[in-house]
Amino acid sequence: MSSAVATAVKNQAADTSQTGAPPALTDGFQLVIDALKLNGIENLYSVPGIPISDLLRLAQAEGLRVISFRHEQNAGNAAAIAGFLTKKPGICLTVSAPGFLNGLTALANATTNCFPMILISGSSEREIVDLQQGDYEEMDQLAIAKPLCKAAFRVLHAEDIGIAVARAIRAAVSGRPGGVYLDLPAKLFSQVVEIEAGRKSLVKVIDPAPAQIPAPSAVIRALDLLKGAKRPLIVFGKGAAYAQADDEIRALVEKSGLPFLQMSMAKGLLPDTHPQSAGAARSTVLKDADVVMLVGARLNWLLSHGKGKTWGEPGSKKFIQIDIEPREMDSNVEIVAPVVGDIGSCVSALLAGLGDKWQAPPADWINTINTKKEANISKMAPKLMSNASPMNFHGALGALRRVTAERQDAILVNEGANTLDLARGIIDMYQPRKRLDVGTWGVMGIGMGYAVAAAVETGKPVLAIEGDSAFGFSGMEVETICRYKLPVCVVIFNNSGIYRGTDVNPTGGDDPSPMVFAANSRYDKMMEAFGGVGVHVTNPDELYRAVSEAMDSGKPTLVNAVIDPAAGTESGNIGSLNPTSSVRKAAP
Repeated sequence: MSSAVATAVKNQAADTSQTGAPPALTDGFQLVIDALKLNGIENLYSVPGIPISDLLRLAQAEGLRVISFRHEQNAGNAAAIAGFLTKKPGICLTVSAPGFLNGLTALANATTNCFPMILISGSSEREIVDLQQGDYEEMDQLAIAKPLCKAAFRVLHAEDIGIAVARAIRAAVSGRPGGVYLDLPAKLFSQVVEIEAGRKSLVKVIDPAPAQIPAPSAVIRALDLLKGAKRPLIVFGKGAAYAQADDEIRALVEKSGLPFLQMSMAKGLLPDTHPQSAGAARSTVLKDADVVMLVGARLNWLLSHGKGKTWGEPGSKKFIQIDIEPREMDSNVEIVAPVVGDIGSCVSALLAGLGDKWQAPPADWINTINTKKEANISKMAPKLMSNASPMNFHGALGALRRVTAERQDAILVNEGANTLDLARGIIDMYQPRKRLDVGTWGVMGIGMGYAVAAAVETGKPVLAIEGDSAFGFSGMEVETICRYKLPVCVVIFNNSGIYRGTDVNPTGGDDPSPMVFAANSRYDKMMEAFGGVGVHVTNPDELYRAVSEAMDSGKPTLVNAVIDPAAGTESGNIGSLNPTSSVRKAAP
């Protein structure tokens, strides 16, 4: 019981000594916890501090798992990817002002990527904020958050906590998912209400993300377009992975016979080794397809906006798009057959509409794809078998590709420039929602937050493949990984710089180039400092053995993989994030 509740109970007891015992009381702290538990929330991601420290202590005492980070942005990233993995809003709690701002980056990124997340922040009192009287960490947080999330709410009265949490949950997961901000001023936590009134004020959200059935006419229109296609293609985005309609998606692909591409976080919806996968002929199918069906994928910069040389001659293809958000249609090019609804319902409707007389795509189109795949796979295979020291990216990723092929239920977290760009094409995925990366914004720094949440939410081993630059944004969270004894293996591709470690100061002065890091850095020692396992490797064979052992042991491990400083490429081709030249490589 908080001190405020204890004082209230004592005073009320004195006032009612002649009439019997006073009614039991509860407070804002307890009501927040009760509202979250009532709605199935199990894990909280946070950085403690005033005024949420007591809330976190009480939450842990009430059986919620509290994962405490070293920086709010990483806690927010953890909450965001928890939402993607579970379809329930991930919860991040921060202190006011600077803590809130640190979490806000993750909230905005979650909204952009359509991950359900709720950022709950303590804040200064309204009467002081509104008069700008200089309170501790004074900031109008609600006004700042509103443009960067789906919805934002402030709670001023304890009896409104239940409805506020319910509204935040429904806003986060309904329609196109995204981030929600919930502002809780410090005074709210100490407010007291009668316990029965508090219980009645709680709301359990019923059917927070109801099915949205597509119009039958839209389904018929899309199927008619596919039937008439000579060179059809399906493109799956991470929205398809989020939908968890895995069986229906596989059935649609295999019954239709259509070739498919998977965007990076959709990889594994069907195995990258599936015979209908066109990943190793990506540039060919994007350029030459005449009908493209987008499933949970947006024609934004990740797909060159549906225009330009990536897509061949202007007007050479027609688009079908499946999305829950009607405003997504025609965002860059004309969508001839929009299908609006939740992906599970839309895919099921298309599958039912195929019927028994569906004709497979023309054989010459399939043969063209297979010929290109085989040529690209053969061309790339020797690069992946290199055991050179120092390593290049292909040799190192070839080793890790073997690790993941042997442990197909492991979760892969990936960020960097060359490290991200090349890993996307080289490392095959076999199961859905096993690849987590930088997503729509291409923002670096998601690595350790995603790795922590992936381990917490799934219990599966996690392999985080990090560029040395990307790791720097969240590297201190290796202490969090060690503290919670999580089964995470972090591999740092250490080429001593951003893109390359070979740049020089053009003035000849003592300062290094801004693109260069300290040479011969031993990131593995960082992990050892916190009680984890640190390993230093210099060739692909050593890398394979070290990571295999780490993944099997479940111990927090960091592998410092020395990459040739000259091996990188400026920009790492990240400007096209899903590069047309990426190919799925030969099986191990």
